Amino acid sequence: MFIIRRLFALIGVLIVSSFLVFAGMYAAPGSPEKFLVQGRTVSPEVLAAIREQYSLDDPFLVRFWNWLTGVLQGNFGQSLVNRQDVGDLLATRLPTTITLVVMAAILIMVLGVGLGIVAGTRDGPLDKVILLGSNLGFAVPTFFAALILMSIFSVGLGWFPVFGSGDGFLDRLWHLTLPALALALPSMAVVARITRTSIREERGSEHSIMAMARGVPKGLVQRRHVIRNSMLPVSTIVGVHIAGLIAGAFVIEYAFTLDGIGTLLISAVQTKDFAVVQAIAIILVAAFGLINLLVDLLYAAIDPRVRTRGEG
Repeated sequence: MFIIRRLFALIGVLIVSSFLVFAGMYAAPGSPEKFLVQGRTVSPEVLAAIREQYSLDDPFLVRFWNWLTGVLQGNFGQSLVNRQDVGDLLATRLPTTITLVVMAAILIMVLGVGLGIVAGTRDGPLDKVILLGSNLGFAVPTFFAALILMSIFSVGLGWFPVFGSGDGFLDRLWHLTLPALALALPSMAVVARITRTSIREERGSEHSIMAMARGVPKGLVQRRHVIRNSMLPVSTIVGVHIAGLIAGAFVIEYAFTLDGIGTLLISAVQTKDFAVVQAIAIILVAAFGLINLLVDLLYAAIDPRVRTRGEG
């Protein structure tokens, strides 16, 4: 029942956000037909014919309703600029963005959480090094991190390509390694710091101290009590940052000239290509909502009390 309610809420958010994006595009200066003629001088009759062909003269609510009913039937419309079906256009771009976001998410979960656990459970120089690294990683903007990584590992050492998404699975992974690292770096730093802080708070909690006072091995206390309980706030932070990767991926795609939906969105906004912008907006909102749903389910898996309160 909980999942059904969240899915209905997600559908409502999708409709509202799509309406707001459509309204923003509708109110923005410029007109799509002028981009279609590529700056050439044409008669008003030609512009009027273009507007009639693409139903650009229809009222705002009529255009939105026609688009929404088409989406419900699986039809995202046609790009005004590329003259292609939006679904086909996205199908060629989505694999790059999805692979980039998934790779960055794995880095956040493995390195961010892993380094935070190491720093939280151990004292000494290693903890200080990880804490310093997390402070530096958080201070570096994503675009600047991309420039640093490109200058060191691409231009300097020649280990990774500077641009392009690659052909084939392995080649794509090779091309997207640096972009994924640049995208994940600030989030990795935040997650590592939050994980460290959460674990140290759990280490000083009463139940952990009492368990060790009763002779329970330190390693067992850390695994069953400290690390597991500290994962509740960490899972929230991880979920928020993974959801934010989708928006951050647009900056990285531009920096590394990747053929993802980010570069497509930028050009679509500039040319007021409504169908493309709307489709990408739906993808972003749906991805953010699904990630939040997965975080809620992870909460219930980590702490059954959360599931019990939800059922009550």
